Amino acid sequence: MSTNQKNTVVLITGGSSGIGKSIGIYLKEKGCIVYGTSRNPSRFTDFDFFPLLELDVADKGSIVSAVDKIVHKHGQLDVLINNAGAGITGPIEETPEEEIVKNFTTNYFGPINVTKAVLPIMRKQKNGLVINITSIAGYMGLPYRGIYSASKAALEMTTEAWRMELKDFNIKMTNVAPGDFATNIAAGRYHAPVIEGSPYEKPYGDTLRLMDSHVDSGNDPLEMAKVVFEIMNTQKPRVHYKVGAFMQKFSIVLKRVLPDRVYEKMLMNHYKL
Repeated sequence: MSTNQKNTVVLITGGSSGIGKSIGIYLKEKGCIVYGTSRNPSRFTDFDFFPLLELDVADKGSIVSAVDKIVHKHGQLDVLINNAGAGITGPIEETPEEEIVKNFTTNYFGPINVTKAVLPIMRKQKNGLVINITSIAGYMGLPYRGIYSASKAALEMTTEAWRMELKDFNIKMTNVAPGDFATNIAAGRYHAPVIEGSPYEKPYGDTLRLMDSHVDSGNDPLEMAKVVFEIMNTQKPRVHYKVGAFMQKFSIVLKRVLPDRVYEKMLMNHYKL
């Protein structure tokens, strides 16, 4: 995008904590005009890093309202970072359908609807950048995280198609897939309960403990912020960016080169299944 950062207006969905907050603070330090969002900004009374607008990605009215506020004040919206997301774990067989739908509403339909709200503005400006925060989990079907993997994979594939559709308008779109970062995502994740006597009780319970330990020992979210800033200063962003520990990124390479069953065995060994 390579714009003068001091005039760059950025909207980050889910900017109240974790990766979104780190990106927002970093971009503001670089001179950008930053807006974050939260479903309930009044919960964050001490939050003074950048303005938090009320926005629920599941509510089209709240999306339009937040975008309108920014455009009314600044006359432009240069960068959208679709960061709001929700975790979900559980045996697919035991995960309630309403929770699956809810997860796709946040992780997939949400980013699509926020993007739809900003595209007419970016088209009028004849430039813009949309960064979709996906996940390394979207590159592989992970046991007991199948729904999460699927929602992030869907966003990755949609971005691949959408960025080609936007080229005529000088609007750029890319995916940034983080691995495990030290954020509070585990606390906000929907966990299907470990059901006593269920055939999944032991393997799911063990996997859950392993996943939580990975998040707690994850990388610093500042890494994500630096990659986002780099993308904003790139004339031709790549289709995909992966950010995280070497082995997490390398696992994507292994999936491309290893036979399916060998890769599956490697994942099962990792999760001790």
